[in-house]
Amino acid sequence: MRTEYETVEAQVDTEVEISRSRFLTRLVRVDDEHEARDVIAQVRAEHPRARHHCSAFVLGPEGRVQRSNDDGEPSGTAGAPMLDALVSAGLSDVVAVVTRYFGGVLLGAGGLTRAYRGAVAEAVLQARRVRRGLRHDIAVTCAYEQAGPIVAEARRRGYAVKESEYGERVEQHVAVAAEEIAAFEALAAELSAGTAEIRRGEAVYVDL
Repeated sequence: MRTEYETVEAQVDTEVEISRSRFLTRLVRVDDEHEARDVIAQVRAEHPRARHHCSAFVLGPEGRVQRSNDDGEPSGTAGAPMLDALVSAGLSDVVAVVTRYFGGVLLGAGGLTRAYRGAVAEAVLQARRVRRGLRHDIAVTCAYEQAGPIVAEARRRGYAVKESEYGERVEQHVAVAAEEIAAFEALAAELSAGTAEIRRGEAVYVDL
């Protein structure tokens, strides 16, 4: 199992023109196949007069779910090169949709393949990447005056500080890699003089 992978931070829209055909690319971060197909449907609805809405998406930490669609272009000239562009970029949890407005000039199989792959590659180039990692949720319950130093030191050491819950004491959540749990728990114990309650949660993927 991969402990880290990359996706994109936010939606990216780009456009390139090749031999008078316009290729509009939308690159979007998604959580599952249902969301990916919703993005494809949305793009199709936004451009009802376009002849093709080709798509590709990759899902999961290891990129095991991979789908592509030529949407009427010659087989293998659109969806597959788009998917290759995503995989080659090392991205997952992402969908790419390329809308083509035909300009009247036939590109041929090779030209289409280069155009669709290049359109996605350009969107990837403009996207801001986000690294995601498998981390355990560690909840530290401590006095208010202890929470600040614990959070500050956790951030200084590169831990992902998450939400806080406030009551009689503070419950601070921190995302910690498996191999660093013991060190973080020792840190929390030291900064709270041994009074903090520490609870280990399940491991989930989080943005780092």
